[in-house]
Amino acid sequence: MPKILIIEDEVELVRVLRSYLEGSNFTVFSAGKGDHGLALWAQEHPDLVILDLNLPGMDGLDIAREIRRKDDTPIIMLTARVEETDRLIGLELGADDYITKPFSPREVVARVKAVLRRTGAPAAKNRVMSFGSLEIDVDAHKVIRADEEVDLTPSEFALLETLASQPGRVFSRLQLLEAIQGDAYEGYERTIDAHIKNLRAKIEPDTKNPIYIETVFGIGYRFSSNSDL
Repeated sequence: MPKILIIEDEVELVRVLRSYLEGSNFTVFSAGKGDHGLALWAQEHPDLVILDLNLPGMDGLDIAREIRRKDDTPIIMLTARVEETDRLIGLELGADDYITKPFSPREVVARVKAVLRRTGAPAAKNRVMSFGSLEIDVDAHKVIRADEEVDLTPSEFALLETLASQPGRVFSRLQLLEAIQGDAYEGYERTIDAHIKNLRAKIEPDTKNPIYIETVFGIGYRFSSNSDL
């Protein structure tokens, strides 16, 4: 399983991230101090580092510099800082992504998988994604809602899997069309609206007030990051 190193001094945050990542078939290591984290990185050779900027022992930016000096391990930076300059410095140092606290643990898992896909590092299969009463079994190509199996077409399943794999991310209709049909897609972007309508009819408790698939007017659709509540 891909190895993830979390360098973060907030104990509860590490506990939550570890739980979500291990639930998605990642092996997780953690360190609460910057210098300890850098030593653990050298020892374990993780596939990706989740790195806080404000750390005791050694600053997160210094850790990123040291990692980049020696290796191209993917880095996702976590921080409570909101200044754009901090984000730009982190990205200039070679961070692959940047998440500002507070955030959804599911969003972090989705970002980890996205970065691993982009960088070519091995990504863990998210065999089962659970959101409240909705369960998506990727390997079995099966969806369960309120303990009953939902019959989806291949396009509907591909659409749901794409959206649910990155909760909170807004996908344009074109992006969704490419995701379910590949690069050589045929058809119109508005065909996605028809798929969404059918999908909502099958998984939403109330299609007039969807809790899973949200419309972002003028752009496209997203899977609600609060859909597991």
